[in-house]
Amino acid sequence: MAEDPVKAQLLDAALVHVPFDGWSDKTLAAAAADAGIATGLARSLFPRGGVDLALAYHRRGDAEMAARLGQMDLSGLRFRDRIARAVQVRLDLADRELVRRGSALFSLPHHAADGARALWGTADAIWTALSDSSDDLNWYTKRATLSAVYGATVLFWLGDDSSGHQATWDFLDRRIDQVMQVEKLKASFRENPLGKALMAGPGKIFASIRAPRRPDDLPGHHQG
Repeated sequence: MAEDPVKAQLLDAALVHVPFDGWSDKTLAAAAADAGIATGLARSLFPRGGVDLALAYHRRGDAEMAARLGQMDLSGLRFRDRIARAVQVRLDLADRELVRRGSALFSLPHHAADGARALWGTADAIWTALSDSSDDLNWYTKRATLSAVYGATVLFWLGDDSSGHQATWDFLDRRIDQVMQVEKLKASFRENPLGKALMAGPGKIFASIRAPRRPDDLPGHHQG
């Protein structure tokens, strides 16, 4: 979905103020003044001020990442390497100081849920860009796992001064390798007699979980 042009103009104007004033009401007011947009209109577009600006910046990055991945041929890569490439693209599009300010904002208890949803949104954007077709419990586990990997990688990246952020990419590879080991264990469990018995009995309820049909359908539904 394309950005609202007035919101995009305000966000563009805000970016130069964030390193000094953070994602704040002061930044929103300064952006409105710079862009020649009435304060009341700016507030109506970003009702919660800085936190809504930060979320708009995050969503813009997700959209730019998805567009860039759509132009890349990743067919020659292993799937775990496609995920790593997607995370690299996402971070390459981000400004570290703006992300650092956002991380500080979303670490506050009253904004933690917004931060978690933003991470989930990025994980969903990556899986969607990689043509994930899961429609059951795997839809959730894939996004939950990648959210954790991406969140940890962002925190490492914020403090990484290595050339070309190579230490971050090495860290990311290790996290993905750990996830792949867990996935192998899950597959092995599903195939052994105990796992099959569990999934046919108490675990059968997991088979009825379905992914959201619409963006506003979160957290999805149970197929009775």
